[in-house]
Amino acid sequence: MKKIILVSLLLGMFCFPASLLAQAEPEDIASNEDKFQDSFYEALRQKGIENYDKAIEALEKCQKEQPNNATVFFELGKNYFYLKNYDKSYEAYENATKIDSKNRWFWHGMYDVTYETKDYNKSITLVQKLIEFNDSYKEDLVSLYMYTKQYDKALSLINELNETIGKSDKRELYKADILRDAKYQGSEKDNLIALIKKNPKEEANYISLIYLYSSSNQEEKALEVAKDLEKEIPTSDWAQVSLFKYHLSNNDGEKAIKSMNIVLPSAKIDAKIKHRVLNEFLLFSKDKPQYDADLEKAISYFDNDKEVKVNKEIGKFFYAKKNWSKSARFFENHLKNNPDDMEATQLLLQAYTENKQFDVLSKKATETIDLYPMQPQLYYYAGLGYNQVANFKKAKEFLEMGLDYLVDDIALEINFNIQLGEAYAGLGDTKKKETYFAKAEKLLKQKK
Repeated sequence: MKKIILVSLLLGMFCFPASLLAQAEPEDIASNEDKFQDSFYEALRQKGIENYDKAIEALEKCQKEQPNNATVFFELGKNYFYLKNYDKSYEAYENATKIDSKNRWFWHGMYDVTYETKDYNKSITLVQKLIEFNDSYKEDLVSLYMYTKQYDKALSLINELNETIGKSDKRELYKADILRDAKYQGSEKDNLIALIKKNPKEEANYISLIYLYSSSNQEEKALEVAKDLEKEIPTSDWAQVSLFKYHLSNNDGEKAIKSMNIVLPSAKIDAKIKHRVLNEFLLFSKDKPQYDADLEKAISYFDNDKEVKVNKEIGKFFYAKKNWSKSARFFENHLKNNPDDMEATQLLLQAYTENKQFDVLSKKATETIDLYPMQPQLYYYAGLGYNQVANFKKAKEFLEMGLDYLVDDIALEINFNIQLGEAYAGLGDTKKKETYFAKAEKLLKQKK
C-alpha cells in the first residue's frame, strides 16, 4: 500500500522518455519503474539521516534508469552541497537547469553554491535569473552589489525598492555606508529632488536631502530645502533645525529661539542634533545676558540626559571664559542632581572664590565637608572663605583639620600654610603667623 502511495506522489516529479516506453516490453517498464522508485526512495531516506554518500550512490542508480531526470540531478546537487563538494554540487544543479530551465529551485541551488563559496559575481548572474521568477530576490541583489563594491548599482536598486515596496533597516544602513563617499552623493541628491517633486508631502526625503547638503557644506541649499519643507509641511520639526541656524547667522535671536524651542522638545529629532543646536545657541548668547533665561530653558530639556551632563559642560564653558557668576549658576544646577560630583564641586568653589562670594564659599565648603570629610580641598576653601569674612577662629579650625588629610600635594600645602598664617595674623598670634608663612616660603622654593 505504501509503495502505491509513493508512486502516485512521485509520478508528477519524474519524466520517462517516450522512446524508452515505446521500445520496452510492459514487464520491463514495470521493472525499471520499481528499480527507480526503490533507489530514489532510498536516496531520500539516506539524506534524511545525513548519510549523504549513500544517498548519492542511490541517486546514481536512479541515473542509470533515467539519465536525463532533472529531479535526480537536483537531489545530487543537494547531497554534494551537504558534503561541501561544491564543484560537483554546482555541476549537478546546472545539469538540472539544462533539462528544465523553468524550475526556480534548480537555479536557486546554483545560487546557494556560489554564495557559500563567496563567488558573488557569479551569484549576481544567478540572482538576476531568479528575479525573473520572483522579485523578492532583488533584496539579495542589493547585498551582492554591496559585497562586490558595485555601489552605484546598489544605490540605484535601493532607491527603486524604497519607492516600490518601502524602506527597510538593512537597506538604509547600506545606503548610509554608500553615501559616506561624496562621489555617490550627487546622484542621490538628484534622486531625492525627483522624489520631492513627485511627492512633496513626504517629510523623510526633505530630511535626507538636508543632511546631504549639510554634510557637503552646502548650507545655503540645505536652508532652501528646509524652507520648502516648512512651506509644504508647516508642522515639521525638522524644518526648524536649518531655520534655527539661518536665524542665528542673521543675528535674529528671537526667531532662532522660536525654532530652538520646537527642535529641543521634539521626539522626532535625535540627541546629537539637539546638542549641536544647544551648543550653537550657547556660543551665540554667551555675551548677551538678555538671553540667559532662554539658555536656561534650553538646558532644562536635557535634565534627563544620561550621556551628557549639560549644566556641568556649560558651567565649564563659562568657567573657561572667566564668567564666574554664570559658571557658578550652572555648576549649582548640575550639583542639585549630582551632589557627589567632586570635580564640579571644586570648580564651583573656585568660581565663588574668583567672584569674591566668600560667605557663600565658606557655607558651601562646610556643608560639603559633612558629606566628604576626607577631602582636604574642601577644608582649604572653608578656611579661605572664613578668613575673608574675618571669622579667623573657624578658618584656623578647618585649615588645621584639613592638613591631616593632605598627602603629596605641595601646591595645596603652600596654600594651607598661607591661609593659616592669615588666620593667626587675624587672631593676633604673630609668632605662629610667621611660622606658617615661613613654611609656605620654604615649600615654594622646593617647588621651584
